[in-house]
Amino acid sequence: MLASVLDHRHRGASSLRSSGPWHLVAIAVATAALTACGGGSSDDDPAPEVAPRTAVTLVRVAAEAAGSHCAAGGTRVESGADADGNGQLADGEVSSTQYVCNGLNGGAGAEGRSMLVRVRAEAVGANCAQGGSAVMAGLDADGNGALDSGEVSSVAYVCNGANGSNGSNGTNGSNGTPGSAGPTGPTGASGLDALVAVTAESAGANCAYGGQRVQSGQDANRNGVLDAGEVTSTAYACSAAPADTRWVNVTSSTAQADSNTGYLANSSGPVVLTLPASPAVGDWIKVTGVGAGGWTIAQNAGQRITTTGLPGGNTVTWTAQAPTGTWVAVAMSADGARQVAAAASGELYTSEDAGAHWTVRLTGQTWSSVAMSSDGQTILAAVDGGALYLSTDGGNNWSNDGSSRAWTAVASSADGTRLVATAYLGQIWTSADSGGSWTARDSNRAWRTVSASADGRVQVAGTNGSQLYVSTDYGVNWTARASAQFWWGSAASADGRRLYATVDTGAIWRSDDFGTSWEAVTVSRDWRGIATSADGRHVVAATNGGALYESSDGGQTWRSTADASAWTTVASSANGLTLLAGKSGAALYAGTRRTSTTSGVSGSLSGGQGDTLQLQYVGGGVFMPISYVLANLTFSPQ
Repeated sequence: MLASVLDHRHRGASSLRSSGPWHLVAIAVATAALTACGGGSSDDDPAPEVAPRTAVTLVRVAAEAAGSHCAAGGTRVESGADADGNGQLADGEVSSTQYVCNGLNGGAGAEGRSMLVRVRAEAVGANCAQGGSAVMAGLDADGNGALDSGEVSSVAYVCNGANGSNGSNGTNGSNGTPGSAGPTGPTGASGLDALVAVTAESAGANCAYGGQRVQSGQDANRNGVLDAGEVTSTAYACSAAPADTRWVNVTSSTAQADSNTGYLANSSGPVVLTLPASPAVGDWIKVTGVGAGGWTIAQNAGQRITTTGLPGGNTVTWTAQAPTGTWVAVAMSADGARQVAAAASGELYTSEDAGAHWTVRLTGQTWSSVAMSSDGQTILAAVDGGALYLSTDGGNNWSNDGSSRAWTAVASSADGTRLVATAYLGQIWTSADSGGSWTARDSNRAWRTVSASADGRVQVAGTNGSQLYVSTDYGVNWTARASAQFWWGSAASADGRRLYATVDTGAIWRSDDFGTSWEAVTVSRDWRGIATSADGRHVVAATNGGALYESSDGGQTWRSTADASAWTTVASSANGLTLLAGKSGAALYAGTRRTSTTSGVSGSLSGGQGDTLQLQYVGGGVFMPISYVLANLTFSPQ
């Protein structure tokens, strides 16, 4: 008897979701098969009829890029017989390819039209001598969900092969007891068409960059529409990350930005672009300043743009704090919460709330330098012509070593265990037991500054008129480096790889190889104290009679910050975001490094002509810069 069988070969949507250029979905239709029914046979029986080989038609749907087949892109529909019977349409099995193309002004998705595929059995005739399958494809122009005759833009035929020759009769079997009837098989889908609907899928959880949703099933009610209850498989043909950006030329003063779109700010006046109000994580926008007016990216409520790493995005804001003095040394804990400041008039202050309040701890000493452990509990303070003072409880209680030397500088490891101090025209002294005992190192020199890595292994010390000296064994041995200069201040990254040193009426010098080689990275100024973040990236340096200068790229570029004054000393937290600076005869100054624009509608980020920026949404209202080209000096965050 004849039977028409529909067989879906889907294994689930997940097996079809892909981020590559090919997105495949297969459906299958088997054509009629002729079979013989009955009991035994005899030599006189005619040879049994041989059923034609069941031909399974597979269909593969893939996105078609813009090109010679479809000027604006579209969908490719490939079909063929499953020759090897593995349920997959191999490239060598494709016998027909059809293209359903997007319109030049927008594809099926943009116009709200679905791409439909319909597979039905093809009777013996002119199209298929042995019968087969007709694969019809087209856009659903009227939106009724059915591929009407007038909507079919292409038809392909997958035909059955010719019947093979009959085989020889087999040997008669003995007469046996007739067998009982077997169970009735399930009712087949005889005569049912296979339907495939391809619709646009917006960017989201199923497809990060959008794509197509491919649904398939049998037309059980024979209405030509793939109804919701007939869908047996859903797959997603996802677009790859776009290689090209859709650019919008903006000549007006304002524009609302859409996700995953680039904008050319092309006006003689400022162009204000407002960020997408409801972006998905991973969405991005780009902006390029074409016109002389530049551009500003405005924000919605709850949104902000991170600016760490952007030129101009790490602006430091300075705020005067009590008390007032001629400050000679400052230091702080790794998180910036605990701070210490020493004045030439003899007072030593500590703060436990990032400088909001200060407490006098010691008085009557000619302080020259202070150092603090990363937790702020160990504080080492030096007196010029006196002793070394040590506190292990954040400044509440103090002891001194009873010495009387011209101490000029001190430094501490992060845990406060390893300490180092320099004496002018004396030696370098080190302690490996939190100041319990001290050992003299190297020779008598005009030592002026010293700094240490977080573990205390790498140390750098500068002299007044001679060379820099570097130790890489916790201060046991010292090697002369760089050239003879009037070294004033120094700083070390946490790992000791990057070192800085300032010169009075000279440059700032930097080493990126644990102090082996040095290079000047600034012009000559009356440099004083210097401080760096733990990674050596964010640096702030003081000048006498000039401004404070800061760098956010490891000393490659510098810009002035704060006012011009007699700055003497500066300290930094480990992340470089909290700063403390002192000058002569003035208040202490607390510095805060910007990390983002102001949250909400009052925040923004601006660039000029020739400046390009790409932002990506990372969730929580935050957009992050992922690339930029800067033609001007800096971006301008608000």
